[in-house]
Amino acid sequence: MQNITVLGSTGSIGTSTLDVVARHPDKYRITALTAHRQIDLLFRQCMQFKPRFAVLLDENSAAQLRALLCDAGLATEVLCGVDALEQVCVLPEVDAVMAAIVGAAGLRPTLAAAKAGKKILLANKETLVLAGNVFMDAVRISGSALLPIDSEHNAIFQALPRNYSGNMADHGVRRILLTASGGPFRNTPLSELQNVTPDQACAHPNWTMGRKISVDSASMMNKGLEVIEAHWLFNASADDIQVVIHPQSVIHSLVEYIDGSVIAQLGNPDMRTPIAYGLAYPERIDSGVAPLDLFKVATLSFDEPDFERFPCLALAYQALRTAGTAPAVLNAANEIAVAAFLDHKISFLSIPRVINEVLNRLPVNVVTVIDDVLDADLAARRAAENVISTLVK
Repeated sequence: MQNITVLGSTGSIGTSTLDVVARHPDKYRITALTAHRQIDLLFRQCMQFKPRFAVLLDENSAAQLRALLCDAGLATEVLCGVDALEQVCVLPEVDAVMAAIVGAAGLRPTLAAAKAGKKILLANKETLVLAGNVFMDAVRISGSALLPIDSEHNAIFQALPRNYSGNMADHGVRRILLTASGGPFRNTPLSELQNVTPDQACAHPNWTMGRKISVDSASMMNKGLEVIEAHWLFNASADDIQVVIHPQSVIHSLVEYIDGSVIAQLGNPDMRTPIAYGLAYPERIDSGVAPLDLFKVATLSFDEPDFERFPCLALAYQALRTAGTAPAVLNAANEIAVAAFLDHKISFLSIPRVINEVLNRLPVNVVTVIDDVLDADLAARRAAENVISTLVK
């Protein structure tokens, strides 16, 4: 029986995690659930899984949840704030932490789990993008087990040798092939991208995701962040990671070996597959995902990414090569720009313009402690807000 804390339980990854957990009550128990503001959904999750703790970020929301749980006669203790997020990650009884909080907000609790030696199911890519060296050092020092949950990185993890040490040459690995759907604007004429709406950007052809990550998929910033994440997870350089446009989203990623072999992981586009793999590793459990019907898929196609169409991807490669605080600046500027786009303040094409301007404005510093990236993150957010205020949509 594994005791699990789910960070971000009301998001798409969190709800998929609870779906898998509910299928195996003999294997998993929920110790803590956390959310940002979806009180009603978190209440229903508490009623179903009866966790010891529930965490919300502000006291007003926490008070509302306490009242609901009290009326329902449930003994779940409700906490609030970032410190509480860290607290429920390091509880002695917690075996595994699903890190599914979107954005930089997930950094501190995920790092706390790593330092505590917990099994980490990593779905928060920003943890590695912002503070990859700090986080990976914490994992190594504590002996924490790190399982990537992003479908692409989970696929790479499955396609690499079981005893992969982090040295590609030692295992005969030539490169990593990171697949991307291309999002909803893969074939949209470039002249039309200026006027696309948030709803259009959020209409992903294959995956059901939150609005922020859906916009990141449309701009391919999501894939750029995954390139940086793959660098830290698998000790691969920027030149060793090739992004491949694969519209069907059936092949989730591939590993190419020096003998010419290419090993791929395939499956229906459903996050419950990598979640179940991470929960049960090194065993496998039923995820509830329908079997892949290759006859129905029929065709698998591949294209090279167009950096003119997807400048955010180019900016991510640039930030990875620059290193230091550059990835943290990239991520923070993107979060602010995407929020402005979703709020109809800037155009879709202004997202990479904002990011590029912020990267050019701010100095690149070495990252040695977590405060280095938090300072860079704050400075980038302020710079991005300043740039956005000068733009005319």
